[in-house]
Amino acid sequence: MNIFRLTGDLSHLAAIVILLMKIWKTRSCAGISGKSQILFALVFTTRYLDLLTSFISLYNTTMKFIYIACAYATVYLIYVKFKATYDGNHDTFRVEFLVVPVAGLAFLVNHDFSPLEILWTFSIYLESVSILPQLFMISKTGEAETITTHYLFFLGLYRCLYLFNWIWRFYSEGFLDLIAIVAGIVQTILYCDFFYLYITKVLKGKKLSLPA
Repeated sequence: MNIFRLTGDLSHLAAIVILLMKIWKTRSCAGISGKSQILFALVFTTRYLDLLTSFISLYNTTMKFIYIACAYATVYLIYVKFKATYDGNHDTFRVEFLVVPVAGLAFLVNHDFSPLEILWTFSIYLESVSILPQLFMISKTGEAETITTHYLFFLGLYRCLYLFNWIWRFYSEGFLDLIAIVAGIVQTILYCDFFYLYITKVLKGKKLSLPA
């Protein structure tokens, strides 16, 4: 395992922990898109079905279980435990406009036309756009809590580091996965505007807001 993948995994884990702690400590999921979290739960479920068929390493298996468990825990906190604080009026992104095209693309463009491979490909494509409901929600409300921006920053950092991971693997192992690379580039591009605002506002102690 190279340093980019390890730090990418740690950044991803940090993002998840930040989000869960934010919800639990404040007893509120205000400002958090439940739709984005449902999409992430769907991403991890379809991606890690190989847990039922293969074993790579203890680290790999542990991280997969953590991602799945945390994703569903987050969905539970938003839609059950702290449902009264969920801002459904602003979480209005039409996720079917993401899921349906992504599902169709996964059937058409994949490495192997088999159920597990198609579902894995679906998860890669879907992850690249799963943050859109959250960004859309921030644009509607006009601002985001600082702790929420930290969550988004580490989530975006994870994708950036994974891009370097794929580049490293190509030069060191000759391994090239165009599906993962293109999806990673798309996801990183979606974060570019946020990264700029995070650096110019949040790190200077100001609240983050996105153009409506």
